[in-house]
Amino acid sequence: MSVVQEATNQLLDVNLLENQSSVLQVTESGLRSESEHLQVTIGATVPTGFEQTAADEVREKLGSSCKISKDRGKIYFDISVESLAQVHCLRSVDNLFVVVQEFKDYQFKETKEEVLKDFEELAGKLPWSDPLKIWKINTRFKKRKTKRKKISKNTSNEKIDNGQGDKTDEKGVKKEFTNNVLDSQILDYYENPAIKEEVSTSVGDNLASCKDETDESSKEETDPEVLKFRVTCNRAGEKHCFSSNEVARDFGGAVQDYFKWKADMTNFDVEVLLNIHDNEVVVGIALTEESLHRRNITHFGPTTLRSTLAYGMLRLCTPQPTDIIIDPMCGTGAIPIEGATEWSNCYHVAGDNNPLAVNRAANNISSLLTKSQVKEGKLSWGLPIDTVQWDICNLPLRTGSVDIIVTDMPFGKRMGSKKRNWDLYPACLQEMSRVCRPGTGRAVLLTQDKKCFTKALSRMGHVWRKVHTVWVNIGGLHAAVYLLKRTPQTFVHPSEQDGERSPW
Repeated sequence: MSVVQEATNQLLDVNLLENQSSVLQVTESGLRSESEHLQVTIGATVPTGFEQTAADEVREKLGSSCKISKDRGKIYFDISVESLAQVHCLRSVDNLFVVVQEFKDYQFKETKEEVLKDFEELAGKLPWSDPLKIWKINTRFKKRKTKRKKISKNTSNEKIDNGQGDKTDEKGVKKEFTNNVLDSQILDYYENPAIKEEVSTSVGDNLASCKDETDESSKEETDPEVLKFRVTCNRAGEKHCFSSNEVARDFGGAVQDYFKWKADMTNFDVEVLLNIHDNEVVVGIALTEESLHRRNITHFGPTTLRSTLAYGMLRLCTPQPTDIIIDPMCGTGAIPIEGATEWSNCYHVAGDNNPLAVNRAANNISSLLTKSQVKEGKLSWGLPIDTVQWDICNLPLRTGSVDIIVTDMPFGKRMGSKKRNWDLYPACLQEMSRVCRPGTGRAVLLTQDKKCFTKALSRMGHVWRKVHTVWVNIGGLHAAVYLLKRTPQTFVHPSEQDGERSPW
């Protein structure tokens, strides 16, 4: 009789498991279906002058149309929620936010009191629901990222009985292992752009698992009363009768009354953005706590270039497979490291005359490789990049052996001086023309000393042709990025020319 009861109990348990499994599948399917229809507009800040470059990257990697804002340094594009992880892997964007609502031609009242009153009333009329869903999903991604080491450790300790265990338990272990792998892939996507094909499936599964929580735990995590927030207003325009602080104060007060959140200027959970440019008003919720341009550099120097700007400069010269790309004044190595990460089918050389700079670049490369090995849990093949100390005016490279030169030249502010640039720039352009391949070679050079550079370039017209200029803002300094094309003319050293006179 006991055998019959035991068999009956086992059958009931199997039926119960099957019923729970079917209910879970239906629930996950419904949640995934709901998330697939969630479309939102994402805003991104980008290096000024490289808005078109960022828009091109969005179209290539996300397949989304992109709008460049009138407010310089911002772009907007529509995505589905499954593409959220891919958005964090864009190389040209600094900060991300989800758009709550955009007003292309906002009609401001004549007096300051009326304008501030309108902003107070606006807080309760905005469509907050979908943007807040995106914010919650984005926050879960970040929380899982911080727990990644613990997840990896638990995954590595999972063991399956060698044929002695119950098959049902074995399947459960395999399922848990699979979920951990998917979570790991999602977390990898924040820092590893190599995982591209599996993102839709991984994010979809993660969304379902995120939403498949108990009502109590979900309420504890998303309870509006425990959230802290602040409002940040970015305003540009001369015809406004109010200040940024006044709008942020009054609009923030209305947001606090509407959601019952707590205001905190430093230790906040939600950052509400209010971007005002002339008559254009955009309300958004921040998705990044710190700029994405900090992805590669751990050892900073006095003039460390942002990785997002480095990416934009590299895209200007359209690297092709097997190209040899050098940065003769690499500093901390931001440009060649970004190049080796994104264009791994090219060979990159980072050089500088300062041994401290070369050491910083080497340390940044080493840190990036270590970070990659920790993520992947195995030895890395490395990056196609080398560092070397050299003299920019006497490079240890063969004539015509380099395809692309990309560098950040001394501004004469923090590094070097304006006076020294008058001798340095023409000497640099001359040596670059020697090592760069005639006819197909390209150079992308960033400088704030535009007068000196223009003068030096005017004397080098026989070997360099200016193709394009991008005006950028570097820490409040108005600088320029010049795209140069190497002419077909063979390099002739000045000493071999008639009269033995320098082109300068």
